[in-house]
Amino acid sequence: MRKIFFLILCSFIGISSFAQSNPDDAVVHIVPEPVSVKTVNGHFQLKRDTKIIAANGQIKDIAAVLARLLDAPTGYHLAVKNGNNVHEKNAIILILNKTPDSQIGEEGYTLQVSPERVVIAANKPQGIFYGMQSLLQLLPPDIESKTAVHNERWDVPCVNILDYPRFGWRGLMLDVSRHFFTVKEVEEYINEMAKYKFNVFHWHLTDDEGWRIQIKGLPGLTDVGAWRVKRTGRWGTFEAPQPGEKATDGGFYTQQEIKDVITYAEKRFITILPEIDVPAHSLALIAAYPNLSSTQMPYPVWPQSPPRTVDNVLDVANDSTWLILDKIFTQVAELFPCPYIHVGGDEANRSFWMKDSADVALMRREGLTTPAQLQSYFEKKLEKIIVSKGKKMIGWDEIVEGGIAPEATVMSWRGMQGGIEAAKAGHNVIMTPWGDAYLDLYQGDPLAEPPTYGKLLLKTSYTWDPVPDSVDPKLILGGQGNLWSESVPNFRHAEYMTWPRAMALSEVFWSPKDKRNWDDFLTREQYRFKYMDVAQVKYAKSQYDPVITGVKGPDDSLEVKITTQMPGLDIYYRFDETNPDNFSPKYDGSPLQIPKGASMIKVISYLNGKPAGDQINCPLSEVAKRMEK
Repeated sequence: MRKIFFLILCSFIGISSFAQSNPDDAVVHIVPEPVSVKTVNGHFQLKRDTKIIAANGQIKDIAAVLARLLDAPTGYHLAVKNGNNVHEKNAIILILNKTPDSQIGEEGYTLQVSPERVVIAANKPQGIFYGMQSLLQLLPPDIESKTAVHNERWDVPCVNILDYPRFGWRGLMLDVSRHFFTVKEVEEYINEMAKYKFNVFHWHLTDDEGWRIQIKGLPGLTDVGAWRVKRTGRWGTFEAPQPGEKATDGGFYTQQEIKDVITYAEKRFITILPEIDVPAHSLALIAAYPNLSSTQMPYPVWPQSPPRTVDNVLDVANDSTWLILDKIFTQVAELFPCPYIHVGGDEANRSFWMKDSADVALMRREGLTTPAQLQSYFEKKLEKIIVSKGKKMIGWDEIVEGGIAPEATVMSWRGMQGGIEAAKAGHNVIMTPWGDAYLDLYQGDPLAEPPTYGKLLLKTSYTWDPVPDSVDPKLILGGQGNLWSESVPNFRHAEYMTWPRAMALSEVFWSPKDKRNWDDFLTREQYRFKYMDVAQVKYAKSQYDPVITGVKGPDDSLEVKITTQMPGLDIYYRFDETNPDNFSPKYDGSPLQIPKGASMIKVISYLNGKPAGDQINCPLSEVAKRMEK
């Protein structure tokens, strides 16, 4: 039935369909990869008199968004009209299916491009929006220009595309607590997400280093909790706040600003998941209201992660804790339409509870024998508050320890195991393991990148799969990439850390598993760089950088091995401490013997005869630390 409908529609709109399929599909560089792409001979040319036709009032706003996106680079000011004439020529036609197509669901679409017209059809408006994103990726890269580009021919290759997502949850998280990002920057981040069909923006609004959301009736949260002393440099090396030092670094969002961002995201079919991180990671809250911790000591907001001697954990047995949490979550629930609220739950230093007589007495009354069980008590009590506000609770995988709250959804970050355990217990799971989805990790050689920790290569993200073999796939809602901002002090660096690894994740979350192909992804991803250059979005080129390791040579001598993430790169090197280029020795794949007296190897990659990656200057002492096992 699905195929019959698709063929009838193709015939109906005047496309000679698959009979003229072009074997060269290289003209299509869509990320994430659609379910099915068939190229057809010819092009549709966007012209000054091209019309955008919204065949249903529900998608009129999408048509207006498309017109604005096309108007800026083309300078055409395209007309938007209502109507349902799918025979219209020189038109982009947006239609909702009268009979829903069960295969494409609520977010899928079909996109047919012929020389006469473009037709995007879907069951729901969000499908039309995602079809629009694919259409924009078919246009030349200058479509990202913010000003009119003259003498450009706006051609769209003729294609037949069938597309729908693998997962319903396709998220990215931005931590605005460790470093604050403005409303404009958050909206720019959301805008880039939309291009790759992400549909959840996880907004990490509170943590030890800053409280970012206005809560009416609790002015201390933003008067005190939103600000810390100014420090610049490498996270983890900052000087502690000094007595009398003014807290001038930070910021927060008013409730009206949050409403504006929510509206902005809704127009791009992105749901905003708010996170209020409790019971730990609560120093900003405790700095504002010191009576909420077990020690009840006055603490400042720290410019980095506080030492373990600082009590950043809410006191479970304190009635004031629950009064304030109820007030906070009441307003959060009213502000955010998202059916979920994320409550954190990670990395609680439970030792403070064990030193508090009221918490120990609470454990005795409730028959709790371990600190993990006391946190489980906290999470279950908190879930009742969340449910009373008409919401569902999500927490990091620590909430599994000691017994999970009955209806909670688990976001598994310490690996896949927490998610596996939760799924086996019948809970919904969102997979976001740090080794596959944490965008704040190094994405190339640390010698060539700003300082952070760990490592997450582009290929690692791309080859990861969120569904373990041992669980019911229906319980895996999807996955998410997380950008923690300890080492991300500005928005340009946030972009750099997000892209292109989030492109890889978008394909993991959207595309069929059997469609994923690393080499093909690289071709499409690199073509997308042209669009990002025009849009002035910063992205990392770490995939081009060589990977330098040490291996044992004869008589246990140290030798240098060089590999690459992507194929087709030529690697050149020098041991004499001069800078290499394509006239230097070329690496042939065999381990390199180290010349006597050498202390460093310098390496650079070339692609198609031009420098591609950053030059890596690697001391041989560092090579020795990178010995392959």
